[in-house]
Amino acid sequence: MSQIVRVALNRPIRRLFDYVAPDNMPLQPGQRVSVPFGRYRATGLVVETEVTPPEGIALKPVASALENWPALPAETLDLLGWAASYYQHPLGECLFMALPPALRKGRTTEAPASEQWWAASPDADCTQLPANARRQRQLLALLKESDQGVPWGHLKERGFSRSHLNALAQRSLIHAIETPDPMTSGHRTPPTTPVLTPAQKEAARDLPGRHGFSANLLYGITGSGKTEIYLHYLHQELGTEGQALVLVPEINLTPQTVARFRNYLGDRIVVWHSSLNDRQRLDTWRRVRNGEPVILIGTRSAVLLPFTNLQAIVVDEEHDSSYKQGEGFRYSARDLAVFRAHQNRCPVILGSATPSLESLHNAAVGKYRQINLTERAGPARPPAIQLLDIRSRPLTGGLSRPATEAIRETLAAGQQVLVYINRRGYAPVLMCFDCGHIAECPNCDTRLTYHRRDRALRCHHCDYQQPAFHRCPKCEGEACEPVGQGTEQSETVLAETFPEVPVIRIDRDSTQRKGSIQNILDQVNSGEPCILVGTQMVAKGHDFPNVTLVVVVNADGGLFSVDFRAPEQMVQTLLQVSGRAGRGEKPGRVLIQTCHSDHPLLITLAKGDYLTLARQLLTERQQGALPPYRAMAIVRAEAPTMEAALAFLERVRNQLPDRTLEIWGPLPAALARKAGRHRAQLVLQSEGRGHLNRALTQLCQQLEQHRQPGNLRWVVDVDPLETG
Repeated sequence: MSQIVRVALNRPIRRLFDYVAPDNMPLQPGQRVSVPFGRYRATGLVVETEVTPPEGIALKPVASALENWPALPAETLDLLGWAASYYQHPLGECLFMALPPALRKGRTTEAPASEQWWAASPDADCTQLPANARRQRQLLALLKESDQGVPWGHLKERGFSRSHLNALAQRSLIHAIETPDPMTSGHRTPPTTPVLTPAQKEAARDLPGRHGFSANLLYGITGSGKTEIYLHYLHQELGTEGQALVLVPEINLTPQTVARFRNYLGDRIVVWHSSLNDRQRLDTWRRVRNGEPVILIGTRSAVLLPFTNLQAIVVDEEHDSSYKQGEGFRYSARDLAVFRAHQNRCPVILGSATPSLESLHNAAVGKYRQINLTERAGPARPPAIQLLDIRSRPLTGGLSRPATEAIRETLAAGQQVLVYINRRGYAPVLMCFDCGHIAECPNCDTRLTYHRRDRALRCHHCDYQQPAFHRCPKCEGEACEPVGQGTEQSETVLAETFPEVPVIRIDRDSTQRKGSIQNILDQVNSGEPCILVGTQMVAKGHDFPNVTLVVVVNADGGLFSVDFRAPEQMVQTLLQVSGRAGRGEKPGRVLIQTCHSDHPLLITLAKGDYLTLARQLLTERQQGALPPYRAMAIVRAEAPTMEAALAFLERVRNQLPDRTLEIWGPLPAALARKAGRHRAQLVLQSEGRGHLNRALTQLCQQLEQHRQPGNLRWVVDVDPLETG
């Protein structure tokens, strides 16, 4: 009897498809196959092989097996099957997330062509280059630092081009070399164990061995050396044949994190993030799937990869919202990391200076073990935090006179300053002062942000763009001026006020080019006096030893938000950005400008005691019957009109099989119109996760059985981070 197999396709449909396998094609779960689907061929993944053939239906045959081994091992299939059920997402799309783009498209798993490596010639010297060939000099200096060469992909990530390589090669300053074996090639510095402080040693002793599951919350204040503890743990506990996963929240943190890990753990380090090309991702995927003893440093999607000998997981900055996927398969990489550690019977370490309230609650009820690290490493001490009331104070570029004077004193002492403002662009509004007209996005319920450098008005939600106007399109007046502050405006004002020092802006606009963030970090790490102006990007994990002053332009954004998570996120961001100050030998200082210096949350924050703040916020959550004390999910809908979105969610509310759920709405979303689509939501809460999950499963089955209007889209968001 022919084998009947059940196949998952990379389609947004909540069903699997049965095919018959030819007699000469034995298949197993996790194997990639090519199957007919309509008029086309599709790449699928075998999910089941012991399938009872349906009566009266002639099944199509599997066209071919793309490999004779499973691309996804059983452990990965179980992980993603659980995730698809928990997050209420089609199984096929979840499974294909564990494959690199090349394999999703049906390409071969054979090893890609080896990448070209480059090395500096023995007698090469930067003095042989013209003084104005700055990038060529930087490239040559980088190659001279490595005694085994550098791959082209790494150079490209740093922002270098083929023209830079060709120019140096023509002068015989560099040459292409044979690709070294990643597992046997020598390392310039032999891997060693980092030297720990007494406080770090005590925290490291509290971490468990690598045998058996345990979830460990490492609470360490900023600058306490959590990364050294991760390194020490992996060096001491990870077996020579074992694999480990280290999750980081942002791609911009990857280069410096990789450099630190390679310094101690050698060439077992590999990376995974969205900026790698298809060849690089396939190469990394193959090494993970083949069971090579790699330590993979990656962003969110790395938690889905098919590890076969996973022995430890580390989640750095576990509180960061970047770990939650915001569209499509809306999983939490942090929570999947905990589930995966349990599945593999290995430890997981969740590290943060500002742990999420969910993790602190899990520690309080005994699900996690909490380990505290409350001393900064070395001579550094936590910065002094001061609230600076700016009511009735004149502001220039968002900065008060005391803040400007503090910046001047810091620069005069040869130190660096960080100015934090969480708005990119020049100003959030361009307004006509004759008639009050404000430039708004035609596609979203939001105002256009003014970017003076490009003389453009942009929507930061749908990327709509138009030229900035000099004459008001409504009254034709000429009194059009920017209102409010953004990073561009602060950069401009600071450059005019302090022309003798460089002003460096770090936001999404200034770091779009490959290698730009690394060039910025290199400039800052030189230690020369400068002013950094940045958004949340500067608050995440960066170590600037000579930054001794942090100025927060406005701290009031999260105090009065409709989102119940806003106070937690505000406190986390302010303490993280404050932690950039005084990480070296010099003491640090933080000035937080606010119009509400008497607010209890800010008063407690100024003491720098995050755990006290977190306990206050947890008490408020418990009193309000909100997560983590209750399970939450949101059914989101978008349609051409708000009426259609609300009507659909009203039908959903009436279809919910469990009347014991607490339901809010349907209501318009906080951003009710985005990219021309109207958005509404239905919030569901329950005492238990299992109770809510069963109700959502029944609801999704019912919705799938009835065809919805083609212009309406809906999605279930379990454990949402954005509730407005």
